[in-house]
Amino acid sequence: MSLKEQITEDMKTAMRAKDAGRLQTVRLMIAEIKRKEVDERIELDDAQTLAIVEKMIKQRKDSISQFEAGNRQDLADIEKAELAILSAYMPAGLSDEEVAAEVAAAVTASGAAGPQDMGKVMAIVKPKLAGRADMTVVSGLVKKALSGG
Repeated sequence: MSLKEQITEDMKTAMRAKDAGRLQTVRLMIAEIKRKEVDERIELDDAQTLAIVEKMIKQRKDSISQFEAGNRQDLADIEKAELAILSAYMPAGLSDEEVAAEVAAAVTASGAAGPQDMGKVMAIVKPKLAGRADMTVVSGLVKKALSGG
Protein backbone atom coordinates (compact mmCIF):
# COMPACT_ATOMS: atom_id res chain seq x y z
CA MET A 1 0.00 0.00 0.00
CA SER A 2 1.37 3.41 -0.96
CA LEU A 3 1.77 6.17 1.59
CA LYS A 4 -1.05 8.13 -0.03
CA GLU A 5 -3.40 5.12 0.25
CA GLN A 6 -2.34 4.66 3.89
CA ILE A 7 -3.21 8.29 4.65
CA THR A 8 -6.64 7.85 3.03
CA GLU A 9 -7.27 4.69 5.07
CA ASP A 10 -6.23 6.53 8.23
CA MET A 11 -8.77 9.24 7.43
CA LYS A 12 -11.52 6.64 7.18
CA THR A 13 -10.40 5.06 10.46
CA ALA A 14 -10.37 8.44 12.21
CA MET A 15 -13.88 9.16 10.88
CA ARG A 16 -15.19 5.84 12.19
CA ALA A 17 -13.52 6.41 15.57
CA LYS A 18 -14.83 10.00 15.69
CA ASP A 19 -11.28 11.17 16.43
CA ALA A 20 -11.68 14.83 15.45
CA GLY A 21 -8.07 15.90 16.06
CA ARG A 22 -6.54 13.11 13.99
CA LEU A 23 -9.18 13.51 11.30
CA GLN A 24 -8.44 17.22 10.89
CA THR A 25 -4.69 16.64 10.57
CA VAL A 26 -5.09 13.76 8.11
CA ARG A 27 -7.50 15.83 6.03
CA LEU A 28 -4.93 18.64 5.92
CA MET A 29 -2.37 16.17 4.56
CA ILE A 30 -4.78 14.89 1.93
CA ALA A 31 -5.68 18.44 0.89
CA GLU A 32 -2.01 19.34 0.51
CA ILE A 33 -1.35 16.18 -1.54
CA LYS A 34 -4.35 16.85 -3.81
CA ARG A 35 -3.33 20.50 -4.23
CA LYS A 36 0.13 19.47 -5.37
CA GLU A 37 -1.29 16.86 -7.76
CA VAL A 38 -3.74 19.31 -9.31
CA ASP A 39 -1.21 22.16 -9.55
CA GLU A 40 1.42 20.02 -11.25
CA ARG A 41 -0.99 17.61 -13.03
CA ILE A 42 0.85 14.56 -11.72
CA GLU A 43 0.23 11.54 -9.52
CA LEU A 44 2.48 11.77 -6.44
CA ASP A 45 4.66 8.81 -5.52
CA ASP A 46 5.72 7.93 -1.97
CA ALA A 47 8.85 10.12 -2.07
CA GLN A 48 6.88 13.18 -3.14
CA THR A 49 4.15 12.47 -0.58
CA LEU A 50 6.82 12.11 2.09
CA ALA A 51 8.27 15.48 1.07
CA ILE A 52 4.86 17.08 1.66
CA VAL A 53 4.57 15.46 5.10
CA GLU A 54 8.13 16.59 5.90
CA LYS A 55 7.25 20.16 4.89
CA MET A 56 4.15 20.08 7.10
CA ILE A 57 6.27 18.83 10.03
CA LYS A 58 8.72 21.70 9.53
CA GLN A 59 5.82 24.17 9.50
CA ARG A 60 4.50 22.73 12.78
CA LYS A 61 7.92 22.99 14.43
CA ASP A 62 8.24 26.62 13.33
CA SER A 63 4.72 27.38 14.61
CA ILE A 64 5.42 25.74 17.97
CA SER A 65 8.51 27.87 18.54
CA GLN A 66 6.62 31.03 17.53
CA PHE A 67 3.63 30.24 19.76
CA GLU A 68 5.84 29.44 22.72
CA ALA A 69 7.79 32.66 22.19
CA GLY A 70 4.47 34.52 22.21
CA ASN A 71 3.27 32.77 25.39
CA ARG A 72 0.45 30.99 23.56
CA GLN A 73 0.86 27.51 25.02
CA ASP A 74 -2.73 26.59 24.04
CA LEU A 75 -1.91 27.02 20.33
CA ALA A 76 1.51 25.37 20.75
CA ASP A 77 -0.20 22.30 22.24
CA ILE A 78 -2.48 22.00 19.20
CA GLU A 79 0.55 22.18 16.89
CA LYS A 80 2.38 19.58 19.00
CA ALA A 81 -0.58 17.19 18.67
CA GLU A 82 -0.56 17.66 14.88
CA LEU A 83 3.22 17.18 14.84
CA ALA A 84 2.87 13.83 16.62
CA ILE A 85 0.32 12.63 14.06
CA LEU A 86 2.41 13.80 11.10
CA SER A 87 5.59 12.28 12.50
CA ALA A 88 3.99 8.84 12.49
CA TYR A 89 4.15 8.88 8.67
CA MET A 90 7.88 9.48 8.54
CA PRO A 91 10.30 6.56 8.15
CA ALA A 92 12.56 5.71 11.06
CA GLY A 93 15.32 8.27 11.50
CA LEU A 94 18.99 7.47 11.08
CA SER A 95 21.54 7.71 13.84
CA ASP A 96 24.22 10.42 13.75
CA GLU A 97 26.82 7.79 12.82
CA GLU A 98 24.73 6.52 9.89
CA VAL A 99 24.21 10.07 8.60
CA ALA A 100 27.94 10.81 8.91
CA ALA A 101 28.76 7.59 7.02
CA GLU A 102 26.36 8.53 4.19
CA VAL A 103 27.91 12.01 3.97
CA ALA A 104 31.44 10.55 3.87
CA ALA A 105 30.41 8.08 1.14
CA ALA A 106 28.81 10.87 -0.90
CA VAL A 107 31.92 13.06 -0.61
CA THR A 108 34.04 10.16 -1.87
CA ALA A 109 31.58 9.22 -4.65
CA SER A 110 31.33 12.79 -5.95
CA GLY A 111 35.07 13.39 -5.86
CA ALA A 112 34.41 16.67 -4.08
CA ALA A 113 37.55 18.69 -3.38
CA GLY A 114 36.25 21.64 -1.41
CA PRO A 115 33.30 23.83 -0.37
CA GLN A 116 32.57 24.73 -4.00
CA ASP A 117 31.48 21.09 -4.55
CA MET A 118 28.80 21.14 -1.86
CA GLY A 119 26.02 21.00 -4.48
CA LYS A 120 27.42 17.78 -5.95
CA VAL A 121 27.53 16.10 -2.55
CA MET A 122 24.06 17.29 -1.54
CA ALA A 123 22.64 16.01 -4.83
CA ILE A 124 23.89 12.52 -3.92
CA VAL A 125 22.98 12.63 -0.23
CA LYS A 126 19.54 14.27 -0.36
CA PRO A 127 17.61 11.45 -2.08
CA LYS A 128 19.11 8.88 0.30
CA LEU A 129 18.45 10.80 3.51
CA ALA A 130 15.29 12.78 2.74
CA GLY A 131 12.75 12.16 5.47
CA ARG A 132 15.20 10.11 7.51
CA ALA A 133 17.51 12.89 8.70
CA ASP A 134 17.30 16.63 9.33
CA MET A 135 18.66 18.12 6.11
CA THR A 136 19.95 21.19 7.98
CA VAL A 137 22.19 18.91 10.05
CA VAL A 138 23.22 16.98 6.91
CA SER A 139 24.12 20.25 5.17
CA GLY A 140 26.27 21.23 8.14
CA LEU A 141 28.05 17.86 8.08
CA VAL A 142 28.71 18.19 4.34
CA LYS A 143 30.09 21.71 4.80
CA LYS A 144 32.32 20.50 7.64
CA ALA A 145 33.58 17.52 5.60
CA LEU A 146 34.38 19.70 2.59
CA SER A 147 36.17 22.37 4.60
CA GLY A 148 38.52 19.78 6.01
CA GLY A 149 37.01 19.89 9.49
